[in-house]
Amino acid sequence: MNPIRNQFPILSTCINTKPLIYLDNAASTQKPLVVIDSISDYYKHYNSNIHRGAHYLANIATEKYENVRDSIADFIGAQSKEVIFTSGTTQSINLLMNAWGRKFLAKEDTIVLSEMEHHANLVPWLALQNEIGFSINYLPMNSDCQLDLTDIDRIINEKTKLVSLAYISNAMGTIHPINQIIQKAKNRSALVHLDCAQAIQHFPLDVKKLGIDFLSFSSHKIYGPMGVGIFWGKEKWLLEMNPYLYGGEMIKEVFLDKATYNELPYKFEAGTPNVADVIGLGAAIKYLTSLGFDTIQKLENDLHSYLLSEIKKIERIIIYTPEVNSTAVVSFNIENAHPFDIGQLLDAKGIAIRTGHHCCQPLMRKLDVEGTCRASLAFYNTREEMDHFITALRSIVKLV
Repeated sequence: MNPIRNQFPILSTCINTKPLIYLDNAASTQKPLVVIDSISDYYKHYNSNIHRGAHYLANIATEKYENVRDSIADFIGAQSKEVIFTSGTTQSINLLMNAWGRKFLAKEDTIVLSEMEHHANLVPWLALQNEIGFSINYLPMNSDCQLDLTDIDRIINEKTKLVSLAYISNAMGTIHPINQIIQKAKNRSALVHLDCAQAIQHFPLDVKKLGIDFLSFSSHKIYGPMGVGIFWGKEKWLLEMNPYLYGGEMIKEVFLDKATYNELPYKFEAGTPNVADVIGLGAAIKYLTSLGFDTIQKLENDLHSYLLSEIKKIERIIIYTPEVNSTAVVSFNIENAHPFDIGQLLDAKGIAIRTGHHCCQPLMRKLDVEGTCRASLAFYNTREEMDHFITALRSIVKLV
């Protein structure tokens, strides 16, 4: 028995009478028993709204909720008061756009994104650009599906106020040269935000060592529940930023003609939070910490290398994921076949992948494709699953 897989009950599911092979981890990871049990335990034993409660259940719920904030701060090398709970990476980036962007960006300014961004780190900035009129420069993607930094000194310039970038491409699995980009940004006195939705689950991150100003990620990408995310910002900036949502909890005092705002981090957490799923995220962080990133990276890197080496042996397969500077994702197509059809044929064999544009339509246009097939890995996947996947692809290539 595999002790890791035993912790994930959904992996014993059968799809169309076939054992499930789950290769859609970049979309959402599965949940270990400790996460599932932690959520159940909350609702069974101490379900209550948090903060300001004058009774036992509220005090227990508050303590456990705030303990998760402390755990996440330790996990990313931050202060607890800098950790903001959101609904996910999308809301975190919208928080940055609204709370920082509206206050600090002017028409003459520039921000820098890349051509490989998820829509969550593109559409909010386009919307704000329409209002304010600032410029957006893009780090381009080269033919190897990696960022081309040849012209970086022009792209990140004296007008640049923010560089907002995914650490890892969700569509390609490309690991971007983050350290080099951060250094260029800092040389221009620009702030840096990292979308770590596809990085946080694969290797350790430390905001101080990275030298960044903002970071976002989602719980459900890191083996926790959906509906929870993290926005981290340096205390200096959080103090200067305006609230993004207004209402209960984020206030200090309210009068009929004015209101003052709460201290960090509560200034950015209006309304009743998602207590149960925050506690589930805490259980996921604890589980990953106990497993260790050395173990996680070895398992995932071995699987990724093996899958890339085997899939490129199949005729008519077009691979977009670079062989170097990539992790946990293989993005591919079969010549003269639509990605959705490939996904359906694999599903009939019990194999779950993602097909489509992966919320990266500009990237797909640059590749001149409608979308790709994306197989994405987690540490609970196995070599045997990779072999079944390759066998299935070989049979499908003969059909389409």
